[in-house]
Amino acid sequence: MNTVKEKKNFDFVDTIRCISMIGIVFEHSSAVATGIYSEPFDKFIEVGLIQSFKFSTIAFFLIGGFLINHKFQEYSAIQYLKNRVKNTIRPWLFWMTTFMLFTIVDRFVAHFRGSDVGLLTTNFPKYFLQLLNHTLFFTAYWFILNFLICIAILLIFKRLLYKVWFGGILACISLVYSINLYYGWFITLHSAALFGFIFYLWLGVYLNKYYDNVINFLNKTPWYLLLLFGIMSFGLSVAESFKLLSLGSGDAYNTLRISNILYSFIVFAILLKLGNISFLQNKLQPRKTTFGIYLLHYLIISRFLPLIFQPLKLDYEHFSVWVNSGILFIRFLITYSSSFLITFLILKTRLRWMVGQ
Repeated sequence: MNTVKEKKNFDFVDTIRCISMIGIVFEHSSAVATGIYSEPFDKFIEVGLIQSFKFSTIAFFLIGGFLINHKFQEYSAIQYLKNRVKNTIRPWLFWMTTFMLFTIVDRFVAHFRGSDVGLLTTNFPKYFLQLLNHTLFFTAYWFILNFLICIAILLIFKRLLYKVWFGGILACISLVYSINLYYGWFITLHSAALFGFIFYLWLGVYLNKYYDNVINFLNKTPWYLLLLFGIMSFGLSVAESFKLLSLGSGDAYNTLRISNILYSFIVFAILLKLGNISFLQNKLQPRKTTFGIYLLHYLIISRFLPLIFQPLKLDYEHFSVWVNSGILFIRFLITYSSSFLITFLILKTRLRWMVGQ
């Protein structure tokens, strides 16, 4: 009986993991600065398009917590961390180093073409440390480190994992980041949200423990009600982004907006009720490819997409929202398909450890 339940869980997990990764890559593929449009309708299209997949990061932490619940019980803390070093930290370090090497080579090429590259040639150790700091805390690689820190904290408080009050404390910590968007107590960049996502990892653990109760509740909830709440929360999220834009915020699409947290929960519930999508499971193999796609996609966006788009000298600020949206979709398709293909090919070799397998 338990075996059947576990298989069912992993099926829906793979679907949510796949859709979340598509959303993360889509969001990162944007090349347009926030708030470049003056017309309200254009702003609405831009905000709505970005908001569509804004559930992805929180959903990914939720599903991450769902997956680690059983492993927390099956393995000791030391055993679990040893597995993480092999399957997560090693490939993460490899691709982060690869990104830095490509960046350094790119800067040297620019130097030989006559560009001013600053510290690269005058003080390389200082340049390297700045690049390391940027890579660790201001790129997509930060979220792997953040994820690992969140796991480590849950391991430290393992005895409190199923205490609702413990989850309540973590939720309050997350809400501090939400409120900070309006008061600016500290910087709002994702690198500052060190403890902002622990609650969603914890909630995933909690959902796993009470999965039967949750799925029974969702099965009794009519589709029209979930979809209605989804539309309403989407509208609230768009409205909050408009509000933050009007306040001059440079982070109006922040994942930890209160409205987006609500939107993410409802979309997650919809995906949970929807269950496994066999096409995604069979064709995209999310269990094997998701981590590799994440590790590769930022390298492709930052180092290889410019080789395609910079020579075109695209003037995004003077393009219509429709043209820029089309460019976003093209960038996403190139990035996702390239990341998937490279990951798929690596999986066929002995180097599959590079993508966590």
